Amino acid sequence: MRENPIHSYRLYIAGKDIEGDGWVYTVSAQSLLEDVFTSVSLKRDLERNAESAAAEHPYVVGRCAVASDAAIDLATEAAASAAPGWAAVPLERRMRLGTLFREELARRQDEFLELLVAEGHPVSLARWELSCLFQVYSEESLGWYRERMHTEFEHAGRRLIVRRRPDGVVAFNPPQNAPAPSAALAVLALMAGNAVVVRAPRSIALSTMWVLRDVVAPLLDEVGAPPGVLNAVCSNPKQTLDRWIESPLIDDIFYIGGSEEGLRFQERCVAHGKKPILELAGNDTIVVWKDADLERAAEAIRESFYGSGQICMVPNRVLVHPAVADDLIAAVKEQARTVRPGYPEDEGVLLSPVRRSERFFGLLRQALAGGAELVTGGRRIELDGTPSETGVFLEPTVVRVNGLPGARRFDVVRQETFFPLLPIVVPEPAGDDELLDGFLEFVNTNDYGLRNSLWAGSDDVIASFVQRVVNGGLLKVNDSHIGFLPYLPSHGGTGLTGGVFGEANYPMLKTSHLQGVSIARDVSPREAVFGA
Repeated sequence: MRENPIHSYRLYIAGKDIEGDGWVYTVSAQSLLEDVFTSVSLKRDLERNAESAAAEHPYVVGRCAVASDAAIDLATEAAASAAPGWAAVPLERRMRLGTLFREELARRQDEFLELLVAEGHPVSLARWELSCLFQVYSEESLGWYRERMHTEFEHAGRRLIVRRRPDGVVAFNPPQNAPAPSAALAVLALMAGNAVVVRAPRSIALSTMWVLRDVVAPLLDEVGAPPGVLNAVCSNPKQTLDRWIESPLIDDIFYIGGSEEGLRFQERCVAHGKKPILELAGNDTIVVWKDADLERAAEAIRESFYGSGQICMVPNRVLVHPAVADDLIAAVKEQARTVRPGYPEDEGVLLSPVRRSERFFGLLRQALAGGAELVTGGRRIELDGTPSETGVFLEPTVVRVNGLPGARRFDVVRQETFFPLLPIVVPEPAGDDELLDGFLEFVNTNDYGLRNSLWAGSDDVIASFVQRVVNGGLLKVNDSHIGFLPYLPSHGGTGLTGGVFGEANYPMLKTSHLQGVSIARDVSPREAVFGA
C-alpha cells in the first residue's frame, strides 16, 4: 500500500463537492520518461475501473471527477444565481481576496510546485509560473487595480464616480500547457465582482482543481462570498464551450488556446452576445541594436528555448543589427548549449519532452531549403542530451536568416512554432536610420502581438521604440523577455494574440465594464441643461 492517499477532487459546484461521471487520473510526468508503457497502462486501467489496484502505484498522483452535460449546466446556473449577491459586496471586501490568495499561495507554494512538476513542468519553470502570480497579486498591482475600479471627483456640487462594474458570469477555459496558473487568473474576475465557472482540462486537471478547490474556495468562505461564486468542473473542451456559448447565463468567456480556433470562437461569442476574452498564440520579437549588451541580450534570447518553446510568451525570432550579428549569433549558440533536458524535478532542467515533433522538422527543412543556415541543434535527443532518432526531446535549434525583406517567406519567421526553434534575422548592411525604420516596420506588421523586446544602449533608439511600437501588449527594453513585474500585464496583446478586441490583458478590467455616476445635491435640472 502507498503511504499517502492520492489527491482526489469531485466537481465543485455551488459550494459543494459533487459526484461526477467517472474519473480521469494523473500519473507523474517522470513516469513517461522512465516507463512510458506502465504510465499509459495505469491511466487506461484506472479510467476503465476506478477500483483498480493500479491506484496504489507510486506513479499515480491524483484523480478528478468528470462532468456530464447536466453538471456543466448546473455549474453555470449556480454562478448565475450567486452573481448578483456577490456584485453587491463592497469592492474593498472583494479586493481582500487578492491579498489572501497571494499569502495562501506563498504559504503552500511547495504543494503547488510539486503538482506542477508532477504534471511535467520543469521545477525551474514552475517557480517562474508561480512568480507570475506573485506579481499579478502583489500589493502594487492590487493597488493599481483598485484605482481603476473606482475613482471619484467633486465637480459643481456633484459627486462624480467613474467605476467598473462586473459583467456577471465569467467562464474560464485554461490551456493544457499551463492550466493552473491560467485558472488562477479567475481570482481577478472574482475580485471584480463576477461569479466564475472554470473548466479544468481533462488531460491535466489536477493542479487546476487544487488551486480552485483547496486554495481559492476557502478564501471565498473567509470573505463571505455566497455559494456558487466559484465553480470548477473537469470536462471536454468542445462539450463545455458549446454549452457556454448556448447558455444565456454566461456573459464572458475567457478563452486561452490557438489563434485559428480562438478567432473562430470569437465570432461565435459575438454572434451569441457574449464578450470573448482571448489569450491566443504569440510570435514575439527581440530586436538587438549595434550597441546592445550582447551577453545579456543572448541570455534573454535563451528564454526562447524554455519549456522547449511550448510557452506562448517566449521570444520566437530575433532581429539583429548586421554590425554585431556574428558576435550575437555566437553568443546565442553558446547559450543554447546550456539548455538541457532531464527529469522535471531536477534543478536547472529547462527542456520539456516534445511528443509530436514532425512539424518541427518540417519547419526546419523548409527554412534550410530556402537558404537559412543551421547554427546549432536540429536533432532529437535523449534524457541525457545525446542525439537519438527516438529521443523525446528536441535540441535547442538556431537558424540564421539573411535579409529582412522576404524573411517572412519562412514559416519559422512568420508563424508561432511552439518548438525550441529560433530564427535570427540579419538584414543587409545599411544606414542606421534605414535599419531602424525596417526593424520598427517589421515589429509593427507582425500578425501576432504578445510581447516585444529591445536591447540597445542608445537613448534615441530606445525612445524611438517606445514611441513608435504599437504592436503587442507589452514592450520590454534591456530586460528579461518573460520576466514578470508589478503593474505591467502578464498576458494579452493585439492581432492573432488577442483578436479584434486585443490589448494588454488585465482580467479584472477585462471582465468588467465602465460606468459613470453623478450624485447631486440641490441641483436644478433645467439649470443643468441650459445654464451652461
